[in-house]
Formats: sequence, structure tokens, C-alpha cells
Amino acid sequence: MLPLAVMAAAAAYPAAAQDKIDPEADKILAAMSENLKAMSTFSVDYDADHEIIDLAGQKIQYSASGSLALDRAKGFRMTRKGPFADAQVTFDGKTISLYGKALNVYAQMDSPGPSVEEATEEFRAATGLDAPGAELLASDPYAVLTEGVTEGTVVGSGFVGGIECDHLAFRTDIVDWQIWISKGEKPVPLKYVITTKWVTGAPEYSLRLTNWKREGVDPAQFSFTPPAGAREVEQVYADVTGELSLEAGE
Repeated sequence: MLPLAVMAAAAAYPAAAQDKIDPEADKILAAMSENLKAMSTFSVDYDADHEIIDLAGQKIQYSASGSLALDRAKGFRMTRKGPFADAQVTFDGKTISLYGKALNVYAQMDSPGPSVEEATEEFRAATGLDAPGAELLASDPYAVLTEGVTEGTVVGSGFVGGIECDHLAFRTDIVDWQIWISKGEKPVPLKYVITTKWVTGAPEYSLRLTNWKREGVDPAQFSFTPPAGAREVEQVYADVTGELSLEAGE
């Protein structure tokens, strides 16, 4: 049984979205969204798999791991270690800083506003990195996740990392996506898969989230001080594998 507050919140969401989603799927997704919204601070670890289709038509999967610590009022720190990059992104409420450990280089940009969402949008615009999964960090995850949804259903139960989950599947005109949400009074997403339907081979982006913690986030980690000998660069971009690259300006 879901708490009354969560059921009331679900009822308050736009009817247009609910009409296209099975009521049980809608209730589960709304409950998860309300729980995430209530988490003013949290940290979580992740593993991400990003598929591409090469010129020969073969599907290749690139994997990366990292962590995220977030305080909705003060900023965030994200790490990502992949096959081509070992990077860190921080936001202190004013400045977004990207640091490439292997090359000991960094880049900085001003955020248009103090919110995590504004910083995320600026980061996306500046790097070209779409950052699938950022939807889960929004101030209103339900509204972002259900935008453009044409169908939503409950697939059934599943287990992710030994934890029983509700497995939901959704469709839009561009992508299909699935989410596995832990059962219980404080549901969180444990797995999130996006399938790009109209690209040859239907490549997928898969995200697994573990070690959710609501406390112990120190805002001091959101501040960035360039390490000794670090070189500032002007250009930052994301390549086809989803990895961040930092280059020196001319």
C-alpha cells in the first residue's frame, strides 16, 4: 500500500500523461519521483553501458563507472571512469568545473543560475553530452520522464543486485525506455535502459544505480581547486562513446 501523500501527489500530475500510462505503472513511477524529490541530499554509485553501431554494422558496448553526490541547494560532484577518460565534474552553486585526471587538465564555466538543473543544462549545452539518466535528478522527475510518453506499462517484478523491483516499460516516438524501481515505502531507481528506436541496430544506454545514501554528503566536495601543475583548457566535448574529452585551446 502506497502512503496517502504519494497517492495524492500522483493524482495531481497532468491527466494527459496519466491517460497514456497504465494506472499501476503511473502510481509506481509517481511514488519513486516523490521519494527522489524528498531527498534534498543523496549519494549513489553507477555503472553505465553505452552502445554504438560501428561502420561495419557491429554493435559495440562501452562501459564506465562512477559516483554522484548531490545537495539540491548547494551543488554536486560527479565522477566518471571509462575506457578513454577519468573525469570529475563539480558544481558549487556558481561554477561548473571539469577535471581530467589522466592529463591533469581542467575547464570551468559559469552556470546561468544556482540550481542543479540550470547547471546540468549548461553542462549539456557546452559539452554536447546528453547525459541520459539526468532525468532522475530533476526537481520533478515524473514530469521529465513522462514528457512525450505514448504508452506505459508494468512488465512485472524483477531483481537488480538482489533487490526486488517493479519493472516498468515506456514508449515515446523517439525512444523506448525501461526502469526498475525498488519495492517498498522509499522506492529508488536501480536500473534504467533507453533504446533508440530509429537508429540502425537500436543501440541502448543502460544505467545501474547502487549504494543509495540519503545522508553524509559534504558540500565541501563541490568546490574545485586545480591540482598542482594542472593546465586550464578552453574546449570540452563528448565523443561518440559518451566520454568527455578536454582539449587545449589554440
